Amino acid sequence: MTPRTDARLAAAYLTPGTSSFADFLGEHAPDLLPSRRQLPPGSAAELAPHGTTIVAATFGAAGSAGVVMAGDRRATMGNVIAQRDIEKVFPTDEFSCAGIAGTAGIAVEMVRLFQTELEHYEKIEGSPLSLDGKANRLSALIRGNLGLAMQGLAVVPLFAGYDPDAAQGRIFSYDVTGGRYEETAFHSVGSGSVFARGSLKKLYRDDLGEADAVLAVVQALYDAADDDSATGGPDLTRRIFPVVSVITAAGHRRLADDEVAAVADRVVAGRMRRPDGPVAALD
Repeated sequence: MTPRTDARLAAAYLTPGTSSFADFLGEHAPDLLPSRRQLPPGSAAELAPHGTTIVAATFGAAGSAGVVMAGDRRATMGNVIAQRDIEKVFPTDEFSCAGIAGTAGIAVEMVRLFQTELEHYEKIEGSPLSLDGKANRLSALIRGNLGLAMQGLAVVPLFAGYDPDAAQGRIFSYDVTGGRYEETAFHSVGSGSVFARGSLKKLYRDDLGEADAVLAVVQALYDAADDDSATGGPDLTRRIFPVVSVITAAGHRRLADDEVAAVADRVVAGRMRRPDGPVAALD
């Protein structure tokens, strides 16, 4: 966009156009899009902190249904802990949230762009996107990052929200090419995801309520941290606990630190008695 010497907004900002903020930037200020950055050849994967494990699970029956998402707080650079209290779960609008895994800086920037994308759409169209529409918009942003992903700066988020039409929580996963996949009941992404999913396979039940779903995802993060060095478990000495978000028909709610601390203390107390965690029934 041509720089202006006066204080007036350019005509592009005053003319009704696309409901996609990313498309607007691509047309009028493409240099502001993360996907348009030019990097020198080679891999840059070890140059930036990486977020690790995110888990999500649906819960409840009609009238009390929703979805819970939780993320650990550790970011790593190779074998070094880069940050102990990074936040990886963000509300994207009133009824959805996203958890980030991959290159932390680019992932956070992508989520902020996605938040603006949803807000821009609602202002232009006068109504919010459907949950499927939101999932598709995030898919397009991830696809735009493919060039950086090929150089080791990949972003693989987990998206979840409450669908008022279906009256239930829903979860969507992605690959680095922007492929979108709806998950059933629960899912996990990041370096510790295989351990978290294995844990949830044993802990998840169709009749979970909100409190039990929160407990299950914190247990899953503990199991991931137990086997994956890039995933951080509850830090009782520093009082650093996972970020946990719950989304229901009432909207998005982030659990307060003292709420998560109580759950984490319960998990750790149980692990003192049985280090490998709760025992699942055999039938």
